[in-house]
Amino acid sequence: MKKPHSTVGSRMAGISDTWLGKVREPILEPDLEIIDPHHHLWEFPEHRYLLPDLLKDTGDGHKIHSTVFMECAACYRAEGPEAMRPVGEVEFVNGIAAMSASGAYGPTRVAAAIVGFADLTLGDKSEAVLAKEIAVGGGRFRGVRYVASFEDREAQIHNGHTNPPQHLYRDDAKFHEGFAVLGKLGLTFDAWCYHPQLPDVTALARKFPNQPIVMDHCGGPLGLGYYASRRDEVFATWKKDMSELANCPNVMIKLGGLGMRVNGFEFHAQPTPPTSEALAKAWKPYIETCIELFGPKRAMFQSNFPVDKLSGSYAVYWNAFKRLAAGASASEKSQLFRETARTFYRMP
Repeated sequence: MKKPHSTVGSRMAGISDTWLGKVREPILEPDLEIIDPHHHLWEFPEHRYLLPDLLKDTGDGHKIHSTVFMECAACYRAEGPEAMRPVGEVEFVNGIAAMSASGAYGPTRVAAAIVGFADLTLGDKSEAVLAKEIAVGGGRFRGVRYVASFEDREAQIHNGHTNPPQHLYRDDAKFHEGFAVLGKLGLTFDAWCYHPQLPDVTALARKFPNQPIVMDHCGGPLGLGYYASRRDEVFATWKKDMSELANCPNVMIKLGGLGMRVNGFEFHAQPTPPTSEALAKAWKPYIETCIELFGPKRAMFQSNFPVDKLSGSYAVYWNAFKRLAAGASASEKSQLFRETARTFYRMP
């Protein structure tokens, strides 16, 4: 694998607090407790999102009990063996988590669980990296995400920061050797790829039926460039492949991540940000399909902030999710907004 790179900072440079502030809404169901199972923290030259920035978002009215940090190639070690450099990201985030756990920054426990990165294509040699991440994670390290998003038909859609081959999850024998180490150490796996690669996730889940896997961002339905005029076709293919993935009982789904440019909804290009009603209307076919296929006990709402901040504020996002879950029972809502994430990431 090539050295992980990050184009995230440059893509986030367009976030405008002035634009986001044009839409303010009352908080729906403010007492509904939430675990946000997917956000990032970073400091890149073009964009910063650290503890004060996250707390400004989570403190906007919704009851965010705790959060899960998701790897993003931030603060890797500058020295030492290449394979060990991602350990720096876990060290960086665990420090922030410890700050939050002190209670000095409010009731939300930021990064109560940490998902890092290790190069699983190293095969069984990745075990040493994972063991070090567990050691420096302060009891918070839960698993790994290895991004496999690959696209060769649309230049506007970036491949993942891991520089993956097209069918990493399905075809790479060394990756599978490293993947097996996760089960040995009791770690989770976050999968992220675009919708054409969903069969690869299914193949991986079937090869490792006892490995807990969560599919990020509703399975990555593309809607930009080449895919923009093919939305119905994309949806049909996505739904068929998601149905196959949902038949794997070891796989869960994250509900969200649809505010990125690659999804093609173009909310960021509008003169004013969308309301929660507009977001819920646009995302309803995808979210409802995911919940129908996986069920509330295998589905969890996620913010994907600050990446999804391109399309709306944190408060508006969670209002949209609450609108999408309006027909659910109280116990189903507790699963979708809190308990599924708590169970998967073994959170207190």
